[in-house]
Amino acid sequence: MLVEKNVPLQTYNTFGIAARAHTLVRVRSAKDVHDLLGDHRLERQPVFVLGGGSNIVLTGDVKPLVLKMEIKGLRLLEETDKAWIVEAGAGEVWHEAVAWTLAQGYPGLENLALIPGTVGAAPVQNIGAYGVELQDRFHSLVAIDLATGRPFTLDAAQCAFGYRDSVFKHAAPQAPHEGGGLHRGMGLAGRAVITHVRFLLRKDWAPELGYLDLERKRQEAGVERPTAQQIFDWVCEIRRAKLPDPAVIGNAGSFFKNPTVTPEQCQDIIARDPKIVHYPMPDGTIKLAAGWLIDACGWKGKTVGKAGVYDKQALVLVNRGTPDDSVTGGEVMTLARAIQTSVYERFGIRLEPEPVVV
Repeated sequence: MLVEKNVPLQTYNTFGIAARAHTLVRVRSAKDVHDLLGDHRLERQPVFVLGGGSNIVLTGDVKPLVLKMEIKGLRLLEETDKAWIVEAGAGEVWHEAVAWTLAQGYPGLENLALIPGTVGAAPVQNIGAYGVELQDRFHSLVAIDLATGRPFTLDAAQCAFGYRDSVFKHAAPQAPHEGGGLHRGMGLAGRAVITHVRFLLRKDWAPELGYLDLERKRQEAGVERPTAQQIFDWVCEIRRAKLPDPAVIGNAGSFFKNPTVTPEQCQDIIARDPKIVHYPMPDGTIKLAAGWLIDACGWKGKTVGKAGVYDKQALVLVNRGTPDDSVTGGEVMTLARAIQTSVYERFGIRLEPEPVVV
């Protein structure tokens, strides 16, 4: 266990916001978590788990104890007649883990290529892209109870996955039960840390081509049934064309969730804005493209302070500053609130941010 004080976090968040951690612990194994819990200097401190820093907005220095997750490892945990079960350490880079599964001949994660961040953050956010969400390929995860130091396993139902949501994004609604453990299904934010994630990748794989951009790629290539590697390559091409590379322009990816409305609400909006981008959902609701709503309000390419709206995709807020004069979290949130107000005033829809604001 490596403990560091007054650690700069600018390179540890993809927005490139300058901030510091009062205390940072590098977690490279489950033993490091146990050592941490046994250290009287650090015990009972509130914690903030940091993976790849791709889904956070830092609005100041971080006072809680920062657990920098760096647990590595990729392996085939089990193979059955129907599927491969793959396990990845929480500190693995997500995109590299996806590429590894394909290189081993285990398809299923290709639609989720190039999503920034680490494996451990993927179930917290229930990441998704191009017709696939993590919950669709999820088997289980291993986490450690920060109150007792005990490891436990959660399946998909116990993770309570929702749209960009899980049990790890919610605080506990009640105290731990007798014995000091955690209730299944209770909020686990700040109470547990994920060490490993397992994926169930089916052998009867079929390509997921439900999104128009992927279907266009398939038609351009003249391929009737693309391979998982082809879909992986197409997703990378599409994302690179639309989204800024955080190594070049600081950003946190999609900043707002795509809102859902009733069919009646959607028809009302279509009557006023016939070109609105919308997708019917299995539960009968209609998902609207938040980027289209923001663009329709005239925000694409606009800047407030050193925070801006990306000129190729209005759903992405970017850092217009420099490493020496970076955007602040306050500027980012000022811009975000202004966008929320514009969209609500025009469409009557409240956009919800995706990143965690710290």
